[in-house]
Amino acid sequence: MRKTDAFAQAGKTAVLQNIHATLVFLQRFAPFNQMEAAHLAFLVEQCQLRFYAAGESIIKPTDGPVAHFYIVKQGSVVGERPHSARRGSETTFEIASGECFPLAALLGERATRTEHLAGLDTFCLQLPRAAFARLMTLSGPFRNFALRGVSSLLDQVNREVQRQAVETLGNQYSLNTRLGELALRQPVTCSGDTPLRQAVAAMHRQQVGSIVIVDPHKRPLGIFTLRDLRQVVADGHSDFDQPIARCMTQKPFALSPDASAFDAAVAMTERTIAHVCLVRDERLCGVISERDLFSLQRVDLVHLARTIRNAPGLDLLEAVRGDIGQLVERMLAHGASSTQITRIITLLNDQTVSRVIELTLAEHGDPGVPFSWLCFGSEGRGEQTLLTDQDNGIFFEARDAVHAAELRGRLLPLAQQINASLARCGFSLCQGNIMAGNPQLCLSQAEWSRRFAGFIREATPENLLGSSIYFDLRVVWGAEQGCAQLRREILAQVADNRLFQRLLADNALRQKPPVGRFRDFVLSRKASERTATLDLKAQGLMPFVDGARLLALAHGVEATNTLQRLRELVLREVIDAQDGAAYEEAYHFIQQTRMQQHQLQSRQNLPLSNRLDPDSLNHLDRRILRESLRQAQRLQASLSLRYQL
Repeated sequence: MRKTDAFAQAGKTAVLQNIHATLVFLQRFAPFNQMEAAHLAFLVEQCQLRFYAAGESIIKPTDGPVAHFYIVKQGSVVGERPHSARRGSETTFEIASGECFPLAALLGERATRTEHLAGLDTFCLQLPRAAFARLMTLSGPFRNFALRGVSSLLDQVNREVQRQAVETLGNQYSLNTRLGELALRQPVTCSGDTPLRQAVAAMHRQQVGSIVIVDPHKRPLGIFTLRDLRQVVADGHSDFDQPIARCMTQKPFALSPDASAFDAAVAMTERTIAHVCLVRDERLCGVISERDLFSLQRVDLVHLARTIRNAPGLDLLEAVRGDIGQLVERMLAHGASSTQITRIITLLNDQTVSRVIELTLAEHGDPGVPFSWLCFGSEGRGEQTLLTDQDNGIFFEARDAVHAAELRGRLLPLAQQINASLARCGFSLCQGNIMAGNPQLCLSQAEWSRRFAGFIREATPENLLGSSIYFDLRVVWGAEQGCAQLRREILAQVADNRLFQRLLADNALRQKPPVGRFRDFVLSRKASERTATLDLKAQGLMPFVDGARLLALAHGVEATNTLQRLRELVLREVIDAQDGAAYEEAYHFIQQTRMQQHQLQSRQNLPLSNRLDPDSLNHLDRRILRESLRQAQRLQASLSLRYQL
C-alpha cells in the first residue's frame, strides 16, 4: 500500500471513529436517545465540531437571525442579558453537556435575545439551519422536543413512572382516566312523578345504587340513592306511592364525561357523596359511583375520607395517617402528578383538622363563641406533603377590644387542646409557635386587620421572613365570610404600597436556587450529613412560592395556591404565558422529586427530609432538576428587574 493510501485510510478511520463517538455521546441524552438511527446519523453527518474559549461569544443579538443549532459536547454555555436596573449584564441560564440552543430563535427565524458565551473552554456541535429544518421534518421525537422544550423531557419522566407502575401493578386504569371510559352502562332514570315504589324496584332490577330523575330533555333534576332509601325507611311513616321527586336530592352534582377519575374522587370526598352525574350539553349521559372508582384498584380515597369524618376518637385518626401514606405511595406509583397528590393530602388533612375540632368541642363543650380555624403556609396554599407542621390561628367577631379579650380567654384553652390533639395525629407543633393556642394568633376580625396592616406598614426585611406565610391564609373550619373580607383588605393595602412590594421582592430573592455558573449544582453539607446536598423545599420550591405570592398580592389575585396564582397572573398578562408554563412545569417537577424522596425515606424508616444529593438521581432527572432550578433563577431575575433590586 502506498503511503498516500495509508494516510487516506487512517484519515477515513479517524473520521469514522469520530462519528461513532459522537453518536454514542448523543445517545446519552434526550431527545437524541429516542431518534431513529438513520435520523441521528443524518444529524451527525451534517454537524461540525467548533471550539470556543472561555468567555468567547458564540451567538449574540447583533448577529441577526440565528444560522445554526448548537449542541454542547463539552464545557458549558451561559446566557447573559443587559441588566436594566444597573450597569453590566446578568446570567439568565447555563447550558451543560448534552443540551442544545437556541431553539426559540431558530423556530422564530429571528436573532437571539440573549448573548450565548462559553462559560468554560467549550466544544459545540454546530448544525446549519437548513439541516435543522430537514431534521424537524424527518424525526418526530426531535420535532416534539424542539417545539416543546423541557416539557417534553417531563413527559419522558412521567411515561417512565407510568411504565414502572404497569410493571409492578398491572396495566390498569389510572387516576387520569376519563369518566366517560368508566361509565360503561346507560344510567337508570325516571321522571319526577314516578312512584317511589316503582323507582326503587327499577334500582333493584338493574342492580344499581342510584336512579336519576330527569326531565323530558334528559336534563338531571335530582338523584335518589340507597342512602336516601335508608332515610325513607328510617322515617317509618313514608308513603312509597308518593312521587319520587319529593324524596330525591335536588340538583345533583355533575361533571363532564371528559373529566378525570381524580376529579370525581375529589368531588365525592369534598361533598360526601357516592355518585356523580355525567352531563354533556345539559343532557345526562352517565353516572359514576364510588364502586366504579374502586374498580381502578386504588386505595379507597372516598372510604378513607369517610373514616376520618366519622372517627369516634383520636386513636383512629392517628392510625389513619399510615393509610394516607399508602395512598400517596400508590398514587405516585400510578403516575399521579404532584399537584393531584398535594391536593389529596391537603383535603384529607383538612378533614382531619375538622374532625379534631369537632371531637374537642364534643369533649370539652362549646365555648359559645362562633369561630373560624385559619391555616397559613403550605396548608393555606393547599400544597402539603407528608412532612408538615402546624401553622394555624383562630378568627372570631367581637364588638371591641374588651369583648375580644373576653372571648379570647374562652377560646384559648380549646385552641391549645386542638393543637395538642393535632400533634398526636401527625401534625408537628410549630417551633415558631405559629398556632391558634398562641394569644397573638387567636384574634378578632378587627385585631387581624390591624395585625396585617402592621405587617404591611411596618415591614422590614427581617420581620418579613417570619410574616410572609400569613399572607397564604385560608379557612379550614368555620364560616369563611370574615376571612374573605380580610383577604380583600390585604390585597387593597398591598396593591397601594409599592415599598412593601419591594420588600417582599427582596425577601423573595434571599433564597437562591442552588445552580452555579460553572457547576451543575451548588451544594452544602450539614453537620449530620456525609455528602453535600441541596434543599428541595427552601432552595427549589420557595423561590416559586415567594415570587407567585408577591405578584399575586400586588395584582389583586385572591388565590393562595402557587400554581393557581401563576395561572391567574398569566391570564392578567403579568407573566408571559410561556414563562408561566415553564415555571409551572419546573415547580411540578421539583415537588414530584421531593415527594418521591419522602416516599423512599418512609419505606426505609428514615426521618423525612427535604435535602437531596443530586448524584442519587438518574441522568434525565438530574438534567430536568437543573433546568427546573434555572427556571426559579429566571423568576427571581424577573422580580429583580421589576423592582430594581
